[in-house]
Amino acid sequence: MLTTEISCIYTQNGKCRRMHNLICMPDLKSVEEFNKRLGKVANIKSDGRPIVGLSSYELLKLALEVCPNCMFIPAHIWTPWFSLFGSKSGFDSIKECFLDLADFIKICETGLSSDPLMNWGVADLNGVTLISNSDAHSFEKLGREANMLDCELSYDAIKTCFLTRKGFLKTIEFYPEEGKYHYDGHRDCDVCLHPKESKKNNNICPVCKKKLTVGVLSRVMDLTCQKESEFKSKIPFINLIPLKEIIASHFGCGVNTKKVAKVYSDFILKFKNEFNVLLNLKEEDCAGFEHYDICCDIVKAREGKVEKQSGYDGVFGVIKVNKK
Repeated sequence: MLTTEISCIYTQNGKCRRMHNLICMPDLKSVEEFNKRLGKVANIKSDGRPIVGLSSYELLKLALEVCPNCMFIPAHIWTPWFSLFGSKSGFDSIKECFLDLADFIKICETGLSSDPLMNWGVADLNGVTLISNSDAHSFEKLGREANMLDCELSYDAIKTCFLTRKGFLKTIEFYPEEGKYHYDGHRDCDVCLHPKESKKNNNICPVCKKKLTVGVLSRVMDLTCQKESEFKSKIPFINLIPLKEIIASHFGCGVNTKKVAKVYSDFILKFKNEFNVLLNLKEEDCAGFEHYDICCDIVKAREGKVEKQSGYDGVFGVIKVNKK
């Protein structure tokens, strides 16, 4: 999959817009032509995720001109600062952003701070396939969210799976509360609020009286206008806690400690990979295994037996296995 993420910063309808978009293309020839044309209007060599002054509409138009078979996917669509529906610089609908090209937006990425259930009340997303990607900024974050597909491993087959949802088995999700923009808040003042509390305060921080960073749950609530049962493109999903976080919580230590690394390695050596551990491990599989108690925690996490502390204003939330 030849894929890039591009940051668009521009003005539309009198407001500064900041939006991250994913673009996938099927062959190097298309990529080379796209890079050539985009490079004439932006510096695409300065960063792995280049910043361009084009609107998302103009970027989509360019991508389609170069490769009609491309996939153009608005990234982490609820993140406050850089997304399609973000509270700080986003839009209220796909059409408001993409105008006459809105019908080409068939896939959207939900992001770490929301899961599919939160999106099913948003009528503007009806018929849009919701995917979940890891949004990884480091190697070990790869796969923290993922899509489970039953199809041939080719560009066309994956695109067809996304568009038709045939063979799209489920998505693997963070607990959305763990995402760092789930609730509203103000990090400098240690203020974290549910949207209902934020609205009582007119989205003003009760400590410093400055504007709160309005998070994902609040924006979802603002744009929700239908019952979940009315959503037309549901894909099953499962919420998981990354294995290292479960291990760290069990020992009451940091995720990057040597102890966590050692136990993580023990699990991988015995059960092959983290997805297998988190999705398939049963307590009976761990009989005689030295980390049996952690196996029980893994099963509880998969069953949703967790305690949640929501993230806000750039601070990740904390999800812990319920020990009761």
